[in-house]
Amino acid sequence: MDMDYKRGGTDVYKIAICDDSQDMTNLVHKLTQKWATARDLTTEINIFDSSEAFLFSYSESRDYDILLLDIEMGGMDGVSLAKKLREDNRYVQIVFITGYSDYIAEGYDVDALNYLMKPLKEEKLFEVLDKAVVKIARSERMLTLELTDETVKVPLIDIKYLEVIKNYVTVHADEDYTVKKTLGEFESLLDENFYRTGRSYIVNLRYVRKVTKTEIYLKDNIVIPLPRGQYEPLNRALIHRVGKE
Repeated sequence: MDMDYKRGGTDVYKIAICDDSQDMTNLVHKLTQKWATARDLTTEINIFDSSEAFLFSYSESRDYDILLLDIEMGGMDGVSLAKKLREDNRYVQIVFITGYSDYIAEGYDVDALNYLMKPLKEEKLFEVLDKAVVKIARSERMLTLELTDETVKVPLIDIKYLEVIKNYVTVHADEDYTVKKTLGEFESLLDENFYRTGRSYIVNLRYVRKVTKTEIYLKDNIVIPLPRGQYEPLNRALIHRVGKE
């Protein structure tokens, strides 16, 4: 598989396996180690036999990259654990491993990366772990903003759009940040998911919900004007992005 699995910064992937079946955790651990060796990756793998045990560890260290999670467990089930985790962590990649397909719809609520059905297949697990490291790499890219009294690092994945107002650019993410810069200065700092629609806006294609001849509809009910002549190029950019997913 022609893919660069090396990440920026730390090159250790921290992975948690949470399942109350020792046989299953042993199998997942063995296959995950095999995957890491095949990809020449360094991993730290921790095993937990309950949701409660994982949460106790997580309260001390919130730096897990991937969580391989059973759903049917005694005590707190896997879906409840995932919902609790998502209260303050949108970046950990959650992979459900289950013998039941009834819970798949609930996975959307917690932005689960994938469901793996038991009996677990090595090829499928490797495929999902590959996808996880790609998403981790994307979420780690940052935009550094020099504000009046502080420096802020904003994950690119959190930026919805950038907007020019006079001589300033406002970066709209979970919070809004305004800096004295040109839109052109930002273009080289962004990735291929961003598209400049004209003189006043750069939009994150991840957030585009609908496009008309005159407007771009983003998630969270945000509407941005679309300049004349940009409808077709923007749609091509969206199609190109989907093709690369």
